[in-house]
Amino acid sequence: MLEEIRIRGLGVIDDAQLEFGPGLTVVTGETGAGKTMVLTGLGLLMGGRADAGAVRSGAERAVVEGTVTVSDDSEVVARALDAGADVEDGELLLSRTVLAGGRSRAHVGGRSVPVSLLTELADGLVAVHGQSDQHRLLRPSTQLDALDRYAGTAVTSQLETYVDRYARLRAVEAELDEVTRSARERVHEAELLRVGLSEIEDVDPQPGEDVALQAEEERLAHADTLRTAAETAHQSLSADDIVADQADVAGLLARARNALEAERSHDEELASLADRLAEASYLISDVATDLASYASSIETDPARLAQIQDRRAALAALVRKYGDAAAEAGSGEVPASGVDAVLEWARRGSLRLLELDGDDERVATLSKEKEALLAELGELAAGITAARRDAAARFADDVGHELAALAMPHARIVVDVRERDTLGPTGADEVEILFSAHHGAAPRSLDKGASGGELSRLMLAIEVVFAGADPVPTFVFDEVDAGVGGKAAVEVGRRLARLARHAQVLVVTHLPQVAAFADHHLKVVKADDGRVTSSGVDKLDDEGRVSELSRMLAGLEDSASARAHAQELLATAAASKESAS
Repeated sequence: MLEEIRIRGLGVIDDAQLEFGPGLTVVTGETGAGKTMVLTGLGLLMGGRADAGAVRSGAERAVVEGTVTVSDDSEVVARALDAGADVEDGELLLSRTVLAGGRSRAHVGGRSVPVSLLTELADGLVAVHGQSDQHRLLRPSTQLDALDRYAGTAVTSQLETYVDRYARLRAVEAELDEVTRSARERVHEAELLRVGLSEIEDVDPQPGEDVALQAEEERLAHADTLRTAAETAHQSLSADDIVADQADVAGLLARARNALEAERSHDEELASLADRLAEASYLISDVATDLASYASSIETDPARLAQIQDRRAALAALVRKYGDAAAEAGSGEVPASGVDAVLEWARRGSLRLLELDGDDERVATLSKEKEALLAELGELAAGITAARRDAAARFADDVGHELAALAMPHARIVVDVRERDTLGPTGADEVEILFSAHHGAAPRSLDKGASGGELSRLMLAIEVVFAGADPVPTFVFDEVDAGVGGKAAVEVGRRLARLARHAQVLVVTHLPQVAAFADHHLKVVKADDGRVTSSGVDKLDDEGRVSELSRMLAGLEDSASARAHAQELLATAAASKESAS
């Protein structure tokens, strides 16, 4: 809901603040006082075109600021937050500045934004109906949405199922298109996978085999030196043949141990050292035995060495081809290397090949599902079309009754529901509201079939019929009472009040019969000091309303008869609103 707007430096308005409330708010004032500038300011705040000529003479800029209350879960709040705006306590601050040079700036929630964002937010905040405005309900897509809301569950229950199945259809079509579009690439990919898997299968690598073969090749390639080293070490530790003047480690340890053993009974510390020498003797003896065994196990096998080298070459070729690819396709864990990486590539390749080989079956399954969805959607669309046409007829009758009461007895509308050849997101229908001003006139689109004054009253009639089903919280009407008076003017006021039971309604009017139905009455006042004309806005109390209605009725605020008539209008309007509540 629009809480307030402040206008500075715009046209005849020097500085004015308008506070709005729920229900019906009317804005009145003498001709030239600035009522039009109020709507111009609101239009700027909603992203309308900026005109440097509207900046007040002598001012550097025109500024319009507004406060709007919004619900936290609304699309308006979501879009504003996406733009970086601040929304505090359910209030959103909007601002528009027009410089005298013609440049324009916009702010939402304290953040500088493109003017287009104001226009985008306005669609969910305000519906303006005036002769020079772009009307929300003139758009066919909006007319379709409005008709569906008017129809109620007869359409929405079917449409909910339709939207869900239509979304599934689009997903199936996208997947089917992807599978068939990339069929050639997939065939090529499958052929490459088969070649690779066959090559790996022929070599048949085993986990860790490359590491084991490397160790074995190293041993065979250095068999002679390994055996010589082991035998030399063995002889140094424990010589099998006693050579003159050659002492081995085992013999030296035995001599040292015997020397200590002879005297160990005389001292515990010496006995401990003797025990340690005994342990060393046992250890050296074991190592000497193992060295002898190792030396005897080393054999020179050129044939086996050649076999290992050939095997390692084959494994290395696989690693070069497939090991790096497997590492690049890893899942973020420590990547495998060598033969293990090749085996991982083979595992992934086998799974991928199963996917690719299943494409033909997938295409058949998706095609069958698509046909079933199209048949289901066709039935749903037919039911939705029938419900829309039924609602369209009722809606046209309801609007016709409203138009008759608004001094347009011969006007009629036709809601044209046309089926397309193809299904869309909301069914198979296109909806357009057509208008005929009198008998014999062919119905035409709203923006072509009605004059400015007729269009405003037509929009009022439509909005009244849609009341409660329209998601826009604020409606603004200008020239809605053009060309009417007397009883028809009272009916205009009554219908504005009826609409105001469901939404906030702002009306600029020159008819007292309309102003009498207001819940809040704002008067644009004009002061002329001979040099500068400025306008402000007063919020009228009960006495002020009587005076203003008297002026509007007779041009005389103090006329007794005009005041009596004004009081009668206010009483009649109050009684009408009371009986309707």
